[in-house]
Amino acid sequence: MSRDVSGQSNIDIMKREGDGSFKRAPSSFRNHIQKGGQFSPERDRYHLYVSYACPWATRTLITRKLKGLDEIIPVTVVSPRMGEKGWPFANVDQYPAADVDPLYGAEHVKDLYLRADPSYGGRFTVPVLWDKKKETIVNNESSEIIRIFNTEFNDLIPADEAKIDIYPKELREEIDRVNDWVYDTINNGVYKAGFASTAEAYEAAVYPLFEALDKVEKILEGKEFFVGNQLTEADIRLWVTIVRFDPVYVRHFKCNIRDIRNGYPNINRWMKDLYWKNPAFKDSTNFDHIKTHYFWSHPFINPQKIVPVGPLPHIQPL
Repeated sequence: MSRDVSGQSNIDIMKREGDGSFKRAPSSFRNHIQKGGQFSPERDRYHLYVSYACPWATRTLITRKLKGLDEIIPVTVVSPRMGEKGWPFANVDQYPAADVDPLYGAEHVKDLYLRADPSYGGRFTVPVLWDKKKETIVNNESSEIIRIFNTEFNDLIPADEAKIDIYPKELREEIDRVNDWVYDTINNGVYKAGFASTAEAYEAAVYPLFEALDKVEKILEGKEFFVGNQLTEADIRLWVTIVRFDPVYVRHFKCNIRDIRNGYPNINRWMKDLYWKNPAFKDSTNFDHIKTHYFWSHPFINPQKIVPVGPLPHIQPL
């Protein structure tokens, strides 16, 4: 008899504390790719599984594109309609821009986790960085995958892309400091507000979220980038939440004190500049997948699964 993993797949079963607050479980696979290590950098050895809907996975798509790793690390996109068995591939849920798993014909992302570790007890999340040689998951923590992509394949890509550094030494201390509060109050803050099961837990998340957005708005006054004078991972990590804010989080997660386009002119300008001027951001964004996933896959929030049409446009022109 196969093991029941429904508690790991069904998003309805979220970890909450007694006060109704949402707690995100840590990622489980945390290996690194490096020369001379167990996982060495090689062309077409690794495969990236993502969802366009997932902000964490979109971090890896953007970095992969920025670093010119398209031909080094192939990518497979799941359907945005995550159900009781988790993220499905196109062979069981045909959806525009979703793919069939090219390696094993897996039906759901959970099949990859159980292939890597039949006793795995965590959640079946994306992104997944897969090693085709060892047939296992290298890493499923997006913050670590983007740093792997930033440095470990530089010998395999053209010099102009190898020199791109989204985590430069001189800015690392500031990037780490910013990432810490942005993750807690904004990246994960929208989820803490949206998945709260009590009014008290919701308010404990939504007010700090908007205080943090106010802080970001001041930081971006007259600035092109979030940290320093160059594009860094701090921009990538913040941007994936901001680009979803008006289309999803304002309504679906009740983050409605202000929206970005009307309430935060500096953040809105920064977000639009990255989207319209940098193909790595625009090409990694699929608003149909984003909206469909959130409004369809969270029946405990939106039981009718109706995907709202607006706001239109999803992102404003420059």
